[in-house]
Amino acid sequence: MSEVVDQVISELKSRANPRNVEGMARFGISSENTLGISVTELRKVAKRLGRDHSLALELWATGIHEARILAAIIDEPTEVTKGQMEGWAKDFDSWDVCDQATTCLFDRTPYAFETAVEWSSRDEEYVKRAGFAMMAGLAVHDKAAADDVFISLLQHVKRESLDDRRYVKKAVNWALRQIGKRNLRLNKEAIRVATEISEMDSRAARWIASDALRELRSEAVQKRLRSKRPEAQPGRCP
Repeated sequence: MSEVVDQVISELKSRANPRNVEGMARFGISSENTLGISVTELRKVAKRLGRDHSLALELWATGIHEARILAAIIDEPTEVTKGQMEGWAKDFDSWDVCDQATTCLFDRTPYAFETAVEWSSRDEEYVKRAGFAMMAGLAVHDKAAADDVFISLLQHVKRESLDDRRYVKKAVNWALRQIGKRNLRLNKEAIRVATEISEMDSRAARWIASDALRELRSEAVQKRLRSKRPEAQPGRCP
């Protein structure tokens, strides 16, 4: 490890909070190699470090939970390769690391859409979750993608709505909701697909659909979409 990595890891270990690790475990976050540092604290460290692809790779290689989240925050999307994405995806062992990597980094790469589709049909639970988490991230962050691209993603959402694994179905639901909150046209399409999903003979599908429809049809969402200016753009991950 480089001297900078040693310094960053020493700082992270100085912020370790074993009590937080216990609480994180109750929310399904792996306690292996976990220090118990909040994402808010990690973002403060990331802001000081700035974007650094080489450092991100070294931090990820440590296997420390928080170091991997920090790596996802500071990495430079334009320097990420498909090989790196595959390598990191194979290492996913917690939903929070998966989500930070996909919605703060991978969804900014040139390979985001194709990889999201590819991973959506993979067997590994966290890799499949990553595919749908990336779809959710793209729906929020991509300013230029056409509606038809997201409409095409909805077929993958529908196909995998039968997967009843906890972290998959939650990500499928997440993608469906975020696509449906992008604009009025996509809201209508997402509601149509969610309605079709609700008619499938699957408890997971029914949960995905009912939860999504509740939000997508809500007055708060409908009002926001009706008043949304065409030039308004979604927020970005820090």
